[in-house]
Amino acid sequence: MAAALAVIAPAASSQAEVTAQACTYTDWVQGQWYTAGSIVRFEGSFYIAEHDNPGYSPTVSTWYWDPYNCDGGGGGGGTCTYTDWVQGQWYTAGSIVRFEGSFYIAEHDNPGYSPTVSTWYWDPYDCNGGGGGGGGGSFVVSEAQFNQMFPSRNSFYTYSGLVAAMSAYPAFATTGSDTVKRQEAAAFLANVSHETGGLVYIREITPGTYCDTSKPYGCPAGAQNYYGRGPIQLSWNVNYKNAGDALGLPLLTNPWLVEQDAAVAWKTGLWYWNTQTGPGWTTGHNAMVNGNGFGETIRSINGSLECNGGNPAQVQSRVTKYQQFVGILGVPAGANLYC
Repeated sequence: MAAALAVIAPAASSQAEVTAQACTYTDWVQGQWYTAGSIVRFEGSFYIAEHDNPGYSPTVSTWYWDPYNCDGGGGGGGTCTYTDWVQGQWYTAGSIVRFEGSFYIAEHDNPGYSPTVSTWYWDPYDCNGGGGGGGGGSFVVSEAQFNQMFPSRNSFYTYSGLVAAMSAYPAFATTGSDTVKRQEAAAFLANVSHETGGLVYIREITPGTYCDTSKPYGCPAGAQNYYGRGPIQLSWNVNYKNAGDALGLPLLTNPWLVEQDAAVAWKTGLWYWNTQTGPGWTTGHNAMVNGNGFGETIRSINGSLECNGGNPAQVQSRVTKYQQFVGILGVPAGANLYC
């Protein structure tokens, strides 16, 4: 993992926000001010504020909150930000469009290809789950919470790009109890935050040479071009080859895709999180869903340099960010935070 990184900042496209269904809600955030009538989702259920309150728990402070039905007359789904598809208009990865009555999300940048013809560029999208996707369900981190976690992030790292990328690994943040799902999302994003300076950096400022010439496929993109990129700073020709094979992308020959396409960048991070043990013994995903604790996710990402007393300040930085993020998501941090 590289310590020095550089910024690339593509311009964000403008979109319009509409309410997908009659029930407009946000995920509950501890310490956030709510006015009477606010609707929140908390641990998979919906609640409406009976009285103004500074973010009291809906299941503890029952004078302030009442259970609410978001499936029937109250509606059932959050907001979805989209525009109507326009032929020939440039769309960046993560853009959501409405086309012939259905919704689609751009998996890759494209110059206005048809969502029903160019299926490599577009995937169907669920606009009834408050910005869902990622295999059909809602992400346990709302866009508002994501913005709270990364207030100064690079515009390249879009929330919609992350949600689009989740379709590649549908078990991510959808396995186990609602608490475990949120803990896993917080753990992934905390490590990502540490690796990228709060989603500010996309690639190394001073790229190193990460080319293992002993591999039969070599380094066809050039020995200097397998430097760290993306949310978990994918490095080395070996990792670009393996990630590309798993994702069906030509990353060995075109590693620049990771710094040019937000959905591809997020997919490489999720590939590592869900499938690679690194210097550890388990994947980040399994560490969280099996109850091994946040500390084991650190070990799988950079344990050879940080764990067992190697760099306690770096470990503490990750743990502090994780504790902050689970606080935003309203769940406990769990045990075994350190490695």
